[in-house]
Amino acid sequence: MELTNKNAAFLGDSITCGFGASDNEHVYHQLIKKEYKLNNVYNLGVCGSRIAKQYVKSANEEFDETFLERAQKIPDDADMVIVFGGTNDYGHGDAPLGQFSDRTVDTFYGACHVLMGYLSERFVGRPVIFMTPLHRTGEDAKMVNGIKTEHPLKTYVDIIKQVAEYYSIPVLDLFGESGMQPNLESHNKYFFIDGLHLNDKGHERLAYILGKYLERL
Repeated sequence: MELTNKNAAFLGDSITCGFGASDNEHVYHQLIKKEYKLNNVYNLGVCGSRIAKQYVKSANEEFDETFLERAQKIPDDADMVIVFGGTNDYGHGDAPLGQFSDRTVDTFYGACHVLMGYLSERFVGRPVIFMTPLHRTGEDAKMVNGIKTEHPLKTYVDIIKQVAEYYSIPVLDLFGESGMQPNLESHNKYFFIDGLHLNDKGHERLAYILGKYLERL
């Protein structure tokens, strides 16, 4: 896919927002903008945000705005949309997983369906790409940030891939192919600031992987 002079919208959470990078210029989408000479990059990343609905409200209402609500704010001139989320649904979301037949934001399955369906309809003819969550420390925990979870992070990864297949949406599997595993001490120190958020080297790695993936589409 030709990227030069294109407008790209990035819908995500704290990593997309830029938390962990030394400054905005070192966030992965800004590195891609510079490398591939994109025209505009629309950053719709919000720290702590989730794909599915949050039942117990956060102190900051912005954190509880679902990906679908922010997707509706994507500018109409976006030539492509890249979605990167799901780790917060695992880490501190309280929506149930639900089942594949769900079609509301009340469950993770349903929220993935609604979001992917909306983006596929609205941006028909333009690339919509999803990225799975990265590995994180505590990804198999029964309790994450005080929230009980019955499912490991990989369950959320698999749901994103399953629903994306239904809509024929391409998925960049960062969980399986990023080369960044913070449960290895050397990787955690090299790519991450806290076992979850990327440092500058991590953003560089993500930008390289995503850039090459977009080139192949």
